[in-house]
Amino acid sequence: MKQNYFFMVVAALCLIFGGAFLMKERFYSGTDGRKRVSYTCPMHPQIVQDSPGSCPICGMDLVLVEENKEPKSDHADHPEKEAPVNTEVTAESFFKEELQKEGTPFHLSKEKVEMLKVAFFQVSKRKIQKEIRSSVRITPDERRLYRISTKVSGWIEKLYVNQTGQPVEKGDPLFSVYSPDLVSAQYEYLSARESEKKLLSAQDPILENVREIRKAAYDKLRLYDMSDRQIKELEEKSGKPARETIIFSPATGFVTEKTVLEGQQIMPNDSLAVIADISHVWGEADIYEADMPYVTVGMPVSISLSYLQGKTFKGEIGFLYPFLDPQTRTLKARIEIPNPGNTLKPDMYAEAKMVYSVSQQIAVPEQAIMRTGTTDYVFVKGAEDTVFKREVQLGIRSSDGYFEVTSGLLEGEAVVASANFLVDSESSLKEAFRAAKESHAH
Repeated sequence: MKQNYFFMVVAALCLIFGGAFLMKERFYSGTDGRKRVSYTCPMHPQIVQDSPGSCPICGMDLVLVEENKEPKSDHADHPEKEAPVNTEVTAESFFKEELQKEGTPFHLSKEKVEMLKVAFFQVSKRKIQKEIRSSVRITPDERRLYRISTKVSGWIEKLYVNQTGQPVEKGDPLFSVYSPDLVSAQYEYLSARESEKKLLSAQDPILENVREIRKAAYDKLRLYDMSDRQIKELEEKSGKPARETIIFSPATGFVTEKTVLEGQQIMPNDSLAVIADISHVWGEADIYEADMPYVTVGMPVSISLSYLQGKTFKGEIGFLYPFLDPQTRTLKARIEIPNPGNTLKPDMYAEAKMVYSVSQQIAVPEQAIMRTGTTDYVFVKGAEDTVFKREVQLGIRSSDGYFEVTSGLLEGEAVVASANFLVDSESSLKEAFRAAKESHAH
């Protein structure tokens, strides 16, 4: 009986210790779906071990990685049992936590610098140049447009310029006009001049009155657009008025409009032709609102044509319109352009380049700035392999990718050349974490 009792006690002890051993194995092997834990380095995910410690490469504390979550407990009413906590740490969370500490340096060892390929930029002064480009439409200079009309009624006797686009020189005949008013005015002038001659020889006291009449007749012919040369020719023609009066070109240019034919009756102020002098033209450029502070009257402009390589035209801003185009939200800038050889034609499209320059200023590359939408930061290199975040105030962005720094940095300081290197490294480290988990699960 005692022997049977002894065997029963031994069997019970074996069952108790065996069950405990199996439960321990199931907990750590994860075969029952419970969590399995391991420790790894955020910077070197290839370092994985079952207990806490330090990374043998960079010296960082290993962090806890939870691979399988604890199954839902049916004993939630037991306060002594702690709820599982998600302790998965990525490089992104690590760096974000560090960078949230404004002005607090965090360690960036040489090994980390090499692994993340971090480069530093030495802060210095440089000339900031902002290049502004815009499309330009060539238009005639409105101050060099001439509309031809007469101040008398009559008929066109002869056209000397009979086609649109015809070039003319200043003083060239455009057309001749027969006007009864002009003929009558010539008779008045010739009559007054003849009376003046007779009274001059007789020393008549009314000579001064006749001279006033002759002068008034002369002025009337000038108001009818007869030139001094034409009036002088009238005086030399033995007192006979000319039936036709020739209208001459007031400028050198091209006929852009012609609205008259031979034999056509004309009335005072009828538009008969338009002549454009395009030896000097305008360019209308569209300036976006963001570029408006940098465009000023008198600013030099370089004009180029895409199909005329190597040829540029120099001009300058002559006028800025006082209002914006409501459709394009742009400001019109008028560029005055000398046009030797008449190469630029009205309604051509060209490209304008304007350069706004600022003297030597502290500047950093655009990649060195982390922009949050409300605040701009750079990462400044400190002592003993440390880096800390610093807020900066930015000015002009140059065309070669540099930002003027108006405050927050001193010349000679070193900043991280690419402020987004943490985000880039986070994505690569996250991929490494994922690969390590998959290989460990298998």
